Amino acid sequence: MQPADTHSKVFGYLLWLFGFTGSHRFYYGKPITGTIWFFTFGLFLVGWIIDLFLIPAMDREADQRFTPGPIDYNIAWLFLTFLGIFGIHRFYQGKIITGILYLLTVGLFGIGLLYDFWTLNDQISMKNAQYRR
Repeated sequence: MQPADTHSKVFGYLLWLFGFTGSHRFYYGKPITGTIWFFTFGLFLVGWIIDLFLIPAMDREADQRFTPGPIDYNIAWLFLTFLGIFGIHRFYQGKIITGILYLLTVGLFGIGLLYDFWTLNDQISMKNAQYRR
């Protein structure tokens, strides 16, 4: 049985363009290396170039690991990456109260934003699992 396509290679490659920030690694559920990429400018750009070839494998792994459902990972990551300080990704998941908090506090002063980069895939998987019941 083929796993559901929860993550997109196209979106992964688009985030890879900003990959020296680690965004594509966070997207594929690799927060530790995403953080390393963030602080080392994509591991001094060498890791960033290598990731160009690793994205298909990261995509397959993410598709097997995360739960499909009505909340689309790509849309949530798009919101987090470009509008995260406003909490739009939280509103999209139905987390209205924390969405308002992010909106009023610039992503909980950046700390909440960092937390979401680490955990967004798991947050969506849990929400999607709730919808499956």
